[in-house]
Amino acid sequence: MVVPTPGARPEIGDDEARRRLNAYTYLSAPERLEHIAIMRVFCGTLLADLAVPDIVVKLQQSGSQAALLDAETLAVRLEQLVQWGNLLRSSHTVKASSISEYQRSRSRYQLSKLGERIQRDADGVLAKADAAREVSNELLALVERGLLELAELVSKPGGIEAQDGLERVSTLFVQFTGFAESVRDFYAYLGQVLARYDLDSAEYQGFKELLLDYVEAITEDVAFRAPRISGALDRLWPHIPALLARLDAHAQGLAGLSPDGDGALETRVQRSRGRELADWEGLRGWFSATDGQGSQVDQLRDATLRALQSLLANAKRMLRSATGEMSRRKDLLRLARWFEEAAPQDAHDIAVAAFGLYGARHLGVPPATDEVVPAYTSWWNGPVVEVPVALRERGSRAQRGRTSSVEDHSSQKHRLREAAHQRAAARTAAADELRSASGRFAEVRLTSAALGLLLELLATALGNAQLNRRGGTDRNDVNRGGTTTGFGLEAAQSEDAELGIRLTVRHTGGARTMLYSADGDLMLDDLELEVSRDSAIAGGEAEVSVS
Repeated sequence: MVVPTPGARPEIGDDEARRRLNAYTYLSAPERLEHIAIMRVFCGTLLADLAVPDIVVKLQQSGSQAALLDAETLAVRLEQLVQWGNLLRSSHTVKASSISEYQRSRSRYQLSKLGERIQRDADGVLAKADAAREVSNELLALVERGLLELAELVSKPGGIEAQDGLERVSTLFVQFTGFAESVRDFYAYLGQVLARYDLDSAEYQGFKELLLDYVEAITEDVAFRAPRISGALDRLWPHIPALLARLDAHAQGLAGLSPDGDGALETRVQRSRGRELADWEGLRGWFSATDGQGSQVDQLRDATLRALQSLLANAKRMLRSATGEMSRRKDLLRLARWFEEAAPQDAHDIAVAAFGLYGARHLGVPPATDEVVPAYTSWWNGPVVEVPVALRERGSRAQRGRTSSVEDHSSQKHRLREAAHQRAAARTAAADELRSASGRFAEVRLTSAALGLLLELLATALGNAQLNRRGGTDRNDVNRGGTTTGFGLEAAQSEDAELGIRLTVRHTGGARTMLYSADGDLMLDDLELEVSRDSAIAGGEAEVSVS
């Protein structure tokens, strides 16, 4: 059951909401136990700023896991808490008698309001989250008495005295808040118990007594007092605005710090319960249906009815069981104890005997070769491996049926041959284009294939000339890949035996050769090019000459 908190909920922007939620990050960080120990040190003080040496001493006294942190690591943790908004850097002046003392104490930290609130809630969750909280029914009787007395006092001539009204209103809302929180916590625990479907006989008996006795007493008390409280609120409601105005005139509190006040500071102030009209509207909505959606008393009655229905459903399941209970909780706990005490190989055998399942490593089915799965990918989200029917149903790896025929690769070979013929034809056409353009390179524009072949022959010829300047090379080192080369200090040659083309490069001072092509223009200084056909090479005879 959800019990709304009395008072209006202030609207905040997305940036402010993100900043506040960042303060919860330390509870889920890998070092969360160390962060919690540090925050507990700060929550144990009031308006105190602490330096790293002070925190180290307090952590060692606490005996927690963070007691092993050194000063350097602790400073990193503190800075991280500052970034998340749980701590603040202190602005107090450091008084030190030496440089070393100043270096140890210059970084001081204090607790932020948001960090204190979050740590307080976290400690409450860690300490009593699973405990069943008793409902404070006596507080509901005190709320009824306080409302009746307050309604009688404000209706008298002259009204209620301001200080007396302030005390009564504060006491009234403290009592109501305690009662509402105890109801919310108890029904949250009740929902946790209702979600269980493995109750044994002893647990079922205790749960039955809880519902039939304790919950019934709660609902009866609330149902008895809710109309009386609602009637007292109806009598008191016309006097609420005047009562709040008198209380504000008597004790303004921190209202002067708010943006709507007359103070110089603009700080959002959370006033005491009962000092605003929204608090009274929340109190009235708990006991009366003021918004057309039903009161919290109605929700309490519905929640109790659902709990009784769940109790009956558990009873039906237990009666249908031949052994008196349907739960196999004890068997599962016994199996878990066997797993914990067993050796690794014995644990595999127990799993097979208990569940009839083998480990995935026993299948031995490799994934597809074209699928690359990173090592960090979970098996749950990874690609599915197709398991053969024989292995899945019979556990047999033997192949059945006829042997599949050899795959025909003739079409693939045909495509490869066609691609090779096309490349050879393109090179032959490029060689013919170069021979036809020899002597008039400045007048024609070469294709990309022709320019590529020319540059290939030019690089070989210039390389041969460079080797010749160094004193000559071995005949076999020069002639490679069906290419014959001739060398000279003033000229160099390069041939392609398959294409029957020869390139002669001559060094001529002041000469300039321009090559125009579809890929761009190339200018060669002090070089002249001549492309010719070598009939001997074209006919298949390799000619090798080394000068």
